[in-house]
Amino acid sequence: MPLIRLILVLISLAAPLRAEQVTVFAAASLGSALEELAPQFEQASGHQMVVSLAGSSVLARQISFGAPADLFISANRDWMDALQNEGLVQPEARLDLLGNDLVLIGQTSEGASIDGDVWQAVMGQRLAMALVDAVPAGIYGKAALENLDLWDRLRPDVVQTDNVRAALALVALGQVPFGIVYASDAQVEPRVQVLAQIPPDTHPEITYPMARLNSRAATLALFDWLQGAEAAAVFAAHGFTLRGEGGS
Repeated sequence: MPLIRLILVLISLAAPLRAEQVTVFAAASLGSALEELAPQFEQASGHQMVVSLAGSSVLARQISFGAPADLFISANRDWMDALQNEGLVQPEARLDLLGNDLVLIGQTSEGASIDGDVWQAVMGQRLAMALVDAVPAGIYGKAALENLDLWDRLRPDVVQTDNVRAALALVALGQVPFGIVYASDAQVEPRVQVLAQIPPDTHPEITYPMARLNSRAATLALFDWLQGAEAAAVFAAHGFTLRGEGGS
């Protein structure tokens, strides 16, 4: 870490002259983890973390149009790459923070009645997924179903939602019997159960890149703090895998 940046981070963590607000645009699947981390960061730094959650595609477009975000955590590299290509993210200001897995879920009562091939049970039933051409969870899910030779048969019954948490909610509320979500989402919702793990080799690697969009001291402090042990423990407890590899 360059000396000047280190000094700024230490000052902001130790005794900031003025508490600042740091706005994080983050993929919807990160909601529960970031909700837990926000007060911990405020206690550690004196700064306030404010989180705006949505599908990565929506957030990237908002940033492109000038939305005042300080940090962006996407659920795939493509949307981060798009911002980097626009000059809004510098290569040295981003890294791969987290990973995840995909699962097929159903309501607890629904899953208990399945006997045999789980995908056969899904046939002809509605299946909730995030937008399959725009939102990372949907893109990953569609790729997996195509590689499993299931997409053409399931496509007529796919119910697409704006983000993965919306797909989770449809299943949890019993409005749709099945869904494809991240493992971390299934972990935080007691009204659903995992019916099948989706093989990771059937879709692109799930990666959450993080980038800072400015060099404010509070932004630098949060960018570094989210890579630390305290944050890593919370992310792991919420079902994410840890990356921490720099670059694009």
